[in-house]
Amino acid sequence: MKKTTIVIIVTVGLVIGGVWWTNISQSNDSDLISKSGIHWHPNLSIYIKGIKQEIPAEIGIGTQYASYPGYDVGMAMSGVHTHDATGVIHFEFSGLVHKEDLTLGQFFKIWGKDMNNFGSNMKMVVNGKENTEYGNYHMQDEDKIELYYE
Repeated sequence: MKKTTIVIIVTVGLVIGGVWWTNISQSNDSDLISKSGIHWHPNLSIYIKGIKQEIPAEIGIGTQYASYPGYDVGMAMSGVHTHDATGVIHFEFSGLVHKEDLTLGQFFKIWGKDMNNFGSNMKMVVNGKENTEYGNYHMQDEDKIELYYE
């Protein structure tokens, strides 16, 4: 009886300690944006020689996106995707979200495009201000991102 009680106490202690350690280690992760998901909508516009380009519908939707962050098996879509051709990028994550999941470069990777191949002299404007982070830029909810190419 005494041995069983000790085993139970040790087991409960290990479980509680494991949960505590997981919470502490995740909360110290400076790369972590959210533990419980996000639903954000930045907007991307691309201009080549002054002409606005269409950003295709359904980027990140389909079974080929199973290896991308936030992939939803039931809906066959990446946590980063488009629904229509308006330029609205959907960040729909239900669990952990890291900074790298939200970069402009990650969106282009999911799209299967190299953001440097649209033309020369690329210029990026975010919310009305020039920005030189390009693919490393961490998009935020309701950002207005404009890429200009010559």
